[in-house]
Amino acid sequence: MSAFEALETAIGHRFASPELLEEALTHPSAGVKGRHYERLEFLGDRVLGLVVATRLFESFPDEGVGHIANRYNALVRDQALVEIARALELGRHIRLAKGERNTGGADRATILENALEALIGAVYLDAGFEAAQQVVLRCWADRLAKRYAPAKDAKSRLGEWAQARGLAPPVYVVIGREGPDHAPRFTVEAQLADRPSMAATGGSRREAEQLAAAQMLISVGAGDE
Repeated sequence: MSAFEALETAIGHRFASPELLEEALTHPSAGVKGRHYERLEFLGDRVLGLVVATRLFESFPDEGVGHIANRYNALVRDQALVEIARALELGRHIRLAKGERNTGGADRATILENALEALIGAVYLDAGFEAAQQVVLRCWADRLAKRYAPAKDAKSRLGEWAQARGLAPPVYVVIGREGPDHAPRFTVEAQLADRPSMAATGGSRREAEQLAAAQMLISVGAGDE
């Protein structure tokens, strides 16, 4: 059994067009012109969102939008994608430039997230929405079995902490960006009234904001809430 066949078995889908799978697992750094995962990642992100939103809409008919949104965020947040990608051992299948792989790219959170979403997009193009839906439900099975626990991310928790104390909402400011376009690094500063600012760096602006918010929660003594 080839490495790709093992992955197909893990997700429960055999590709009629293997080139779609190859494209989904090719990082821009690999230098394959026009055949890397960015376009499929864009599509897969929307397919994933629709599958999860539909399942929540059907499963919680009496629940308000706010609660559903929390459940949705718990299922599609960055950390959930990274954990699922690692469970699938997706990193070992991704084609990367030698330098990118040597610096840990195969296990970098943003690369794993993007490749997983690209994989979902590839399944959608290969066999349609129902097939993509089945892959999502299979890969997210453990989380679905937990009744979509609406875990709150660091930014949400920090915002609620500030609101409970009558403070203005936290502000997130990008104070630095470095690296090539295919692998940028953002530094974001979380600012909260009358508190020292906290900065963090991540592979996307969203990741950096979450990390900065987590640092701020620790600094105000709310890291374990």
